[in-house]
Amino acid sequence: MSDLEFEPESEPASAARIFGLNIDKARAYTAALIADGETLGLLGPREYPRIWSRHVLNSAVVAELVPAGVTVADVGSGAGLPGIPMAIAQPEAHFTLIEPMERRSDWLKEQVQKLGLTNVTVLRARAEEVGEAFDIVTARAVKALPQLLQMCVPMTKHGGEIIALKGEKAQLEIDDSKRLIKKLGIESFDIVFTGEQFLDEPTRVVRTKLV
Repeated sequence: MSDLEFEPESEPASAARIFGLNIDKARAYTAALIADGETLGLLGPREYPRIWSRHVLNSAVVAELVPAGVTVADVGSGAGLPGIPMAIAQPEAHFTLIEPMERRSDWLKEQVQKLGLTNVTVLRARAEEVGEAFDIVTARAVKALPQLLQMCVPMTKHGGEIIALKGEKAQLEIDDSKRLIKKLGIESFDIVFTGEQFLDEPTRVVRTKLV
């Protein structure tokens, strides 16, 4: 298979509008993903031709749902998605990247330091080991919604939100989760599209609000 098939995607024009003054940090993070992604198992080379649109920008626009001053946990952060792009796009909130695998958490710490992200902390732990509650918990490609909610509700403050990036089956996952409403203290579910003014394919998220 030709290496040309895996040429990294050129930076879309929308990137500068999404990240504003922090676009250089987004560029450096994307370059690090390309350099280290395959070696560390963060992203396969087949993802490089859509690294901006499917991964970096797709994650960054979810920051539209994050007000200034709140605390956000990114569960199963892996390559720092969606947490790092969100943190770059919303520097007025504090993000904790939660990743149990040592080599990935070490890489995340290295990137946070290199990028000068003073609003980001990396925690090597499993979700159930965190022992802290956040205003918002995010997750991308971690678990189906019912399992994700059971994992994330204990680390979400009362009145807080769990924001899960989801695909076309989002409504089916919500339907599967309704049996947990009383048990987990869920107030509501919503499907929200973020980045509609920037992306050809806006990011679909399930926003779960807690009582």
